[in-house]
Amino acid sequence: MSWSASLAPLAERNFAWYFSSRLVNTLGAMMANIALTFAVLDIDGRAIAIGQVLAAHTIPMILLLLWGGVISDRFPRAVVLQVSNVLSALSQGAIAVLVLTGTAELWMIIVLAAAHGAVSAVSMPAMAGLVPQLVPREALQQANALLSLTRNGLTVLGPSLGAFIVVTSGPGWALAVDALTWVAAAVLLAPVRIPPKPAKAEATSTWQDLREGWTFFRSVTWLWVVVLGFGGLNMIHNGALFTLGPVVAEDTIGRQAWGFVLSAEALGLLVMAVVLLRFRLERPLLWGMASISAMALPMLMLGIEPVVVALVAAAFVGGMGIEVFSMGWALAMQENIDDDMLARAYSYDMLGSFIAMPIGQLLWGPLGELLGNEEVLVASGVAYVAICGLVLCSRSVRTLQRAPHAPAQDMTTATP
Repeated sequence: MSWSASLAPLAERNFAWYFSSRLVNTLGAMMANIALTFAVLDIDGRAIAIGQVLAAHTIPMILLLLWGGVISDRFPRAVVLQVSNVLSALSQGAIAVLVLTGTAELWMIIVLAAAHGAVSAVSMPAMAGLVPQLVPREALQQANALLSLTRNGLTVLGPSLGAFIVVTSGPGWALAVDALTWVAAAVLLAPVRIPPKPAKAEATSTWQDLREGWTFFRSVTWLWVVVLGFGGLNMIHNGALFTLGPVVAEDTIGRQAWGFVLSAEALGLLVMAVVLLRFRLERPLLWGMASISAMALPMLMLGIEPVVVALVAAAFVGGMGIEVFSMGWALAMQENIDDDMLARAYSYDMLGSFIAMPIGQLLWGPLGELLGNEEVLVASGVAYVAICGLVLCSRSVRTLQRAPHAPAQDMTTATP
């Protein structure tokens, strides 16, 4: 495939504006992730405190995801995203002000993190379901790869830049930048124009829409098997790397080096996204689940011997694996699920994948104190690989093929 064909989605006006919005927002978000972690450590230096803040964001997100999917299937997804971005700017801006003024207390951060999580419950299904409305089906892999390049290219620099700002100026400034990028992202979505959906023959209630989504979800074997597996994988990932990881890193390799590790993971994501721009990914879930098992490597390295070079290499390989799965999952969903069900399917996907995350965020800290952080990290890596293997035992996961291309669509009707 030529580079001009790889970049073809950017010729679509709606996708170009959406791409710009994601570009700006990702820069702030990647800086904010590490900044918030160390802002919490400055208030309360325990892994338990980090877990509480992460869980405060995750729990309302999980509780409201299904309703977020219904909203995103009923209303224009670009508008849903704009409103969500503005609300996210307010919550992140409030955290930044509290940190910068030195008035932040742990309970305040927890409350604002919960507000941000509630907004994310609406924005995430809308974001996931919007891409197929912006480009023809035959351009979906390239569109998803370009979005990955946006996210991953900036995350190569974001964590290290965020860590640098934390070390030199404090975490509040990185959080302030994040708040501004949410505003910019909302503005950049304003020119996106998508034709309204045809009205339903008869109105349905929210509960009817939820039941319809659940019936579909449980009827598709590869969908619920992968989601079930990711309930465990995300629990482990959040507990091991997001909760114990910064604590072990601060005691061994240091804050700046931990930023290098996170950037190496992002570099792996970036490199693989470039590869996937050019080469068609067949059997998306087989390769995706096999590849993401490499994310166990950073957990094992951090637990066995936290050497910077080894951790950076492990994180790079793990990042490549994450990107293969992310692309495979996006294609499986977008090519095999109708648009009027897509956001609800994504919301059930996210609910099942995220529901155990608070367990990891809240439990791994106490487990580390009880059993030893290093021992828990090693056990986490082993369990991670085992779960990936169990998911691949499902024939429907291993054999799912790419859907054939639909006839090329004229997307110009989506612009004024």
